[in-house]
Amino acid sequence: MTTDGDWTLDQTFTGPTGAVRWTALGAADAPPVVLVHGTPFSSYVWRGVARALSREHRVYVWDLPGYGTSEMRSGQDVTLAAQARVLTELLAHWGLAEPAVVAHDFGGCVALRAHLLHGARYERLAVVDPVALAPWGSPTYRLLGAHADVFSQLPPALHEALVREYVASASHRGLHPAVLDRLVQPWCTQEGRPAFYRQIEQNDQRFTDEVQGRYGELALPVLICWGTEDTWIPVERGHELAELIPGAELRLIEGAGHLVQEDAPAELTGELSRFLRTAR
Repeated sequence: MTTDGDWTLDQTFTGPTGAVRWTALGAADAPPVVLVHGTPFSSYVWRGVARALSREHRVYVWDLPGYGTSEMRSGQDVTLAAQARVLTELLAHWGLAEPAVVAHDFGGCVALRAHLLHGARYERLAVVDPVALAPWGSPTYRLLGAHADVFSQLPPALHEALVREYVASASHRGLHPAVLDRLVQPWCTQEGRPAFYRQIEQNDQRFTDEVQGRYGELALPVLICWGTEDTWIPVERGHELAELIPGAELRLIEGAGHLVQEDAPAELTGELSRFLRTAR
């Protein structure tokens, strides 16, 4: 198993919420696909999928502001509302008029808000175990958000143990130790420790409430992939979401938890590749 320690974002876009690190894979003239990660992750979770899709597509990956290798700072706006604006700005920066978009976890809300509220246009949209329907947020997530001021005072070793257990719980099959290390590391720096609690504290259900009633307006091909063993957002939500989006296709990934990219990368890549090749 490869741990892909060489995953690097070598480009920077500076927007109102801070510096965003990004990169693109694949031929410059290939059909574009933008990948959006969720919390508390980074573009690193897309590394295998991105490399596979880059054989036929120009794949854009980025770390959201406040995540991974992108800027983290006190007072930073890392709400889902701000992230949707950043995605819209990035599409313009990249010169992408109508790319395909693939979004995981709260990246799903980011992509939906950018499309429904900010006019970002997509050729098609795939969401993977997305944050899209109320109520959302695991009990742990809600506890951390409600008491961010308390948890942010944890000593570094206890903070790392908390983050490690939390991230590990996103996988049903278990994460390779080096992968877990890579996902946890950004949250264990001097900037990363407060950033971890900041992003949880700033996000709440109102950001999905503002768009949930508009899913019936989606007039593009939509694929919904869901890990059947997701303990963060139960698979029943996938069925509910598919009923709200006209013509949406639901594909269940057996044996995968919330972090489908790590639990079932081949199955997920196969579904996404098929969807991206399908003619409208």
